[in-house]
Amino acid sequence: MIKIKVIKTEEDHKEALKLLETLMNRDPDPESDEGEQLALLSTLIEDYESRYFPESLPSPIDAIKFRMEQADLKQADLVPYLGSGSRVSEILSGKRQLTIEMVRALESGLGIPAKVLIREPDMMNDGLEYQNWDNSLVSNMEKRGYFGNASLKKSTKAELLKDFFSSIGAPAQMVGMLRKSNYRSSPLTDKRALSAWATQVLKKAKKVKITKKYNHGIIDFKFLHELVKLSTKEKSPILAQEYLKSYGIILVIEPHFPKTYLDGATILINKDNPIIGLTLRYDRLDNFWFTLLHELAHIARHYDSNIDLFYDEIEGVKGIDLDEKEKEADALAEEAILPMAKWEISPARLIPSSMAANSLANELGVHVALIAGQIRHKGNKYIYLNKIINESKVRNSFPKERWGK
Repeated sequence: MIKIKVIKTEEDHKEALKLLETLMNRDPDPESDEGEQLALLSTLIEDYESRYFPESLPSPIDAIKFRMEQADLKQADLVPYLGSGSRVSEILSGKRQLTIEMVRALESGLGIPAKVLIREPDMMNDGLEYQNWDNSLVSNMEKRGYFGNASLKKSTKAELLKDFFSSIGAPAQMVGMLRKSNYRSSPLTDKRALSAWATQVLKKAKKVKITKKYNHGIIDFKFLHELVKLSTKEKSPILAQEYLKSYGIILVIEPHFPKTYLDGATILINKDNPIIGLTLRYDRLDNFWFTLLHELAHIARHYDSNIDLFYDEIEGVKGIDLDEKEKEADALAEEAILPMAKWEISPARLIPSSMAANSLANELGVHVALIAGQIRHKGNKYIYLNKIINESKVRNSFPKERWGK
């Protein structure tokens, strides 16, 4: 039996995370002793992190600028809330404080929480929120080019992170959105690494030249099934990226960080151009296509919800209870690749052979790796069709990304 103790120090926290990973890898029955240990350890870790890594908030100016970027607002659009063009400039430059009337107007009109807007300058502890960031994470961000020409040799950790997050307001803004997101992943996931990854996805998306606006309602089963037929073509991930762009959807590839286990995310901050971020954590064509369809299903089904971010782990960590939104996205993605009506009468259901997989793939007009992935999943037969699955790679379509670094 693993000894579990109250977490009092950072060293205790690190040891607890290691124990948690050990228990999760064993995938214990929830009713077993180890299952109860896993639940208890998760609770202790969550309690420690809530006490020692409290939620931080962006400055009022950062919050206003972030909301402006979200809604594509100009300074003139803030006049109804702040009073005049000159007053808007004074507020955004920090020369004038917000009044209670302004706070109420911004909260009711733009949805910026009053608790953010009423913060005093000395409450913000500028740069303090960055001090607890893990040095290895920041170093990893530097290696990936997140800081441009800046580096840890010339700038402090706080300076680099503050500049990196400036386009979205602050990391707290992203972390705050994470708390309001629909989140399917391991409790081991590093939330700061996740916020850095998501911010980089947003930055990449911002550089994409796109004129088409997304028309909600266009994504249905027919759309997804036609899209997935591109999987048979050479460099199909690139074709999918261009195809989605023509419908106002931005697809971004950004490798995952250590201590994150995500395959993809849907970001609905800008309703005109939804963003899908994929990590290609698994270098497999079937994983790429299933994850992409899953994220598109989120856009189709949950565009009008009050959730702006969906973070999804598709494979690799067991014991995650799926909520209805995730089950719905999974079901639509599976149906687009391999309709249940076809699966029920297919010989592949009984005999998971390469011949049966190829026959079904040809009938449906999709790549055989996708069908192989579905056969393994639906039949819980993961020892079969490994050759088909492992030969179909996807990262080579994106050679500019820093794979394995």
